[in-house]
Amino acid sequence: MNRIAWLRDTPAGRGFVLITLTTLAVGFAMAAQQAIVANYFEDVLGLSGPQFGYITAIREIPGFLLLFLTALFFRVSLPHLTAGALLLLSVGYGLFGWSSSFWSVAPWVVISSMGYHTWLQTQYALGMSLTTEERAGSVLGHIAAVTSGGSLAAMLLVLVTFQFDWLSFDTTFALCGVLALAGALAIVRFPQLRDGRPDPSPRQREPIVVRREYRYYYLLSLLDGGRQQIFFSFGLWVLVNRYGLDVPAVSSVLIGVGLLNTLIGRPVGRLVDRYGEAPVLAVVNVGYVIALAGYALVDNPVVAVACYVVYSVIFPVSGIGAATYLRKVAVADEIAPSLAMGLTLQHAAAVVVPIVTGFVLNFVGYQIPFLVAGGFAILTFFATRRLAPEQQKSPRRLAEEALLQATSRR
Repeated sequence: MNRIAWLRDTPAGRGFVLITLTTLAVGFAMAAQQAIVANYFEDVLGLSGPQFGYITAIREIPGFLLLFLTALFFRVSLPHLTAGALLLLSVGYGLFGWSSSFWSVAPWVVISSMGYHTWLQTQYALGMSLTTEERAGSVLGHIAAVTSGGSLAAMLLVLVTFQFDWLSFDTTFALCGVLALAGALAIVRFPQLRDGRPDPSPRQREPIVVRREYRYYYLLSLLDGGRQQIFFSFGLWVLVNRYGLDVPAVSSVLIGVGLLNTLIGRPVGRLVDRYGEAPVLAVVNVGYVIALAGYALVDNPVVAVACYVVYSVIFPVSGIGAATYLRKVAVADEIAPSLAMGLTLQHAAAVVVPIVTGFVLNFVGYQIPFLVAGGFAILTFFATRRLAPEQQKSPRRLAEEALLQATSRR
């Protein structure tokens, strides 16, 4: 069967098309909203510095509570849960433009954040249901590339339209809401699949999953959360505050990152499939250490921009590798709640680490937080050396495989 026929005539092919369209629309909506929201808060709502911090804290609360939000709707199918999340994202984004103060925008921040954080974990679970575990990295690499493509298109649109005053804040927020709604309408038709085949009687997801067998996935999530929150809290700030990059220069850097991620997403996913999570994640964390050390120790704007680009380009690999590792050790009905647990742990680090490092910045140079982030990457490197999915499968996964083998012999 050729690829066109597979996309048109098979449930997995139709699911692949639906998640591609949804990812493109949602990636565009999220990037466009993120590109303008800081200016909207300052220029239109007149929020002060502390209020920016409060809004950030409010936005991260649903991510920290994602484990419990997912558990609350454990009876809802994954495509329907995802569609509901994107509907919330649509409502939140669409109504941002109706705000006039901190308190009137706060509800839309919470609502959109609930949808955003739910989508972050369900997109991986849906993507991995399209294929076998041997090719899961390729599918997640495709999703990362499409997300970057949507983000790149959004940044280019915002850059051009706001330069010439062709779009207002209200219109852009409404456009983001419409695109998120389009994503919800597409993904609601996503088929029930398992290993790329129709699953006529899918088992109910577990409401909350905390298993010792998944400890390395939890550890990767916690360490990654600490590292990435330091970098994304202060990375652009250093480029602007220390090296004086203006808006066009920062936009150019972000567009370059988006273009590179669009081009290399699929090949990187295939590397995870080919070589396994342990070696790929080890190399990636060595890259983090180099990029973060360069940021902290080399006082040069060109080096800083290069380090920012390197870090941002390899950043999606951590999520792909952790998710495919989980896929290999967990049973299917525990993947989505386990991904939710991982995202909750990331946000536990996201709440604590930036606050502590931000406080430290009052007394030391910006270099120290980046060295701390490099320390997280070193710890993650050693954690990746312990990954051995074939020997770390959960008892339920081993029992499931034994049952399938016994059934196939009959």
